[in-house]
Amino acid sequence: MTGQASNMSSVKLGLAVAWPAFWTGVPIKIVIALLLLAMGLYPWEMPGLAFLLLLSIPIDIWALDLSAKTVFLERLRLQPPARVGVTLWWQAMLLYALYLPIAYLIESQTVAGAKAVAGRVFELELLKSLPVPERISIELTMWGSVAAVVLLALVVGWLLGFGRIVGMQVATARPAAEPYQALVRQWDLLRVPADQPLLLTVLTATGVTLVVLFWAFMPVTTPHPHELYQKPQERVAPSLKPAEALQKTEKVIAQAELAVQALEAKARAGSKNRDKNKKTGKRDARSKAD
Repeated sequence: MTGQASNMSSVKLGLAVAWPAFWTGVPIKIVIALLLLAMGLYPWEMPGLAFLLLLSIPIDIWALDLSAKTVFLERLRLQPPARVGVTLWWQAMLLYALYLPIAYLIESQTVAGAKAVAGRVFELELLKSLPVPERISIELTMWGSVAAVVLLALVVGWLLGFGRIVGMQVATARPAAEPYQALVRQWDLLRVPADQPLLLTVLTATGVTLVVLFWAFMPVTTPHPHELYQKPQERVAPSLKPAEALQKTEKVIAQAELAVQALEAKARAGSKNRDKNKKTGKRDARSKAD
């Protein structure tokens, strides 16, 4: 690196390009994700995820190109190489393919090890008497802080690798001979072209098209929620029909009357049997007395 580029570390250079590029592409990706949701394609599972990743490729290339050229002109005073966005994108994809599996393995093993150590610490007699809420909070803080530090170190490592990728492009760039005001106009034109009415027309037409597509797909997919979020169907009470209800009530009353009559007949028969038994007993007593 030459000039002001030599004063920037690889981590700082990688952050200067990656962070603006990320936030440049995120709003467009959110719009695509919402459109996929309206179509019934969920962006966190296949095939919605595949469509999102595929459509994100030109967005990432454009965002990296815009961010890198701005950093080259504004901070480094260098003329950016041709097709710097495409070059940074495919080299960053190689870095992702090599670095992310290693980073995932390190982070997962760190979390597992920190949880095991925290569990052993709480097996001490001094800490066994702690209430459950305090124990959960302390244990989460113990292993979460370790995991956060390792994650931060992994992010810094990725920025270091990406910064070196950007540094290779900086090494091939030539110093900018234009004055500062000309450079300011150049990176402004990267964001807002000189033909502003055309840009406004394109943005308006794109927004209207996306809104129309969103509402065109929405009525078809709204009545069909995802199978993971389906609620149990509630049983609908049958509608009340007065004629049938009256007939059922009359039947119940008739059955109740028959039951009452049967009970009354049984009670009368029982009382007659008791009276008969009493009379028979009195006669037997008189005959024995005689």
